[in-house]
Amino acid sequence: MAKRHLKLMGDLGRVTFLEYDLRNTPSLEESVRHSDIVYNLIGRDYPTKNFELEDVHVEGAERIAEAVAKYDVDRFVHVSSYNADKNSPSEFFRTKARGEEVVRSIFPETTIVRPAPIFGFEDRLLHRLAGVTNMFTSNHMQERYWPVHAIDVGSALEVMLQDDSTASQTYELYGPKNYSTAEIAELVDREIVKRRRHINLPKRLLKPVANVLNKALWWHTISPDEIERQFIDQKIDPKAKTFKDLGIEPAELSSLTFHYLQGYRSSAFYDLPAATEREKREEKKYLHVLDDQ
Repeated sequence: MAKRHLKLMGDLGRVTFLEYDLRNTPSLEESVRHSDIVYNLIGRDYPTKNFELEDVHVEGAERIAEAVAKYDVDRFVHVSSYNADKNSPSEFFRTKARGEEVVRSIFPETTIVRPAPIFGFEDRLLHRLAGVTNMFTSNHMQERYWPVHAIDVGSALEVMLQDDSTASQTYELYGPKNYSTAEIAELVDREIVKRRRHINLPKRLLKPVANVLNKALWWHTISPDEIERQFIDQKIDPKAKTFKDLGIEPAELSSLTFHYLQGYRSSAFYDLPAATEREKREEKKYLHVLDDQ
């Protein structure tokens, strides 16, 4: 039921769902064997009792790449992450980097895509900051990155489908403006006309608590590695290609917050215009013309 709405994303019979298990090689082979291009968008933000980050980002990616190579699929696009680095203090970034190495060693023509933190419908950026559960943070939300629009990332992946020159390349996909999480939280508060409270705790205290919560609760709250990532700014690989090489102009986050966050407003403020429009109106209220005297 969760995927049923995707059936409408293509013409009749074009969108077909196949069940697979990341640890079941035959099911992966069955999923890719008739493909012209395979996109690997499987990833995990935090470990669970069933899958560690290594299981998903390295071993899972390895099985998919082997299936792609076995059936001689023309193209393979592997979606990794920004800051993928084998020496990173974050396990998430370390496993993403090892996954890139593994797929390239098996299928050298792999196109690697490293998107920045993504915003859009059902994202884990704007909606997390707009929700009431994101109370405890660390590093005073000072980590910096270039948030990227989900639509722009999707457009880039579509260009890679049509352009064979993107094979064997690495792309860093990021937005036009650098933000800290605190700056984005301020934008979110202004857009939803509410003030979300964020309590900053030291990393040495918050990580053990997050570890217990992540294991004790069946729903996700926060993991120790996510806290570690709050202390790591985004770094851009100067050798990697970007949106510019794909002929795409990425959208800026502040111009789209209204589109995604209006639903968080109370009924009293729901029909107000976007924050930027309100600000322009306020400026006009206090615009005075002074006579030369």
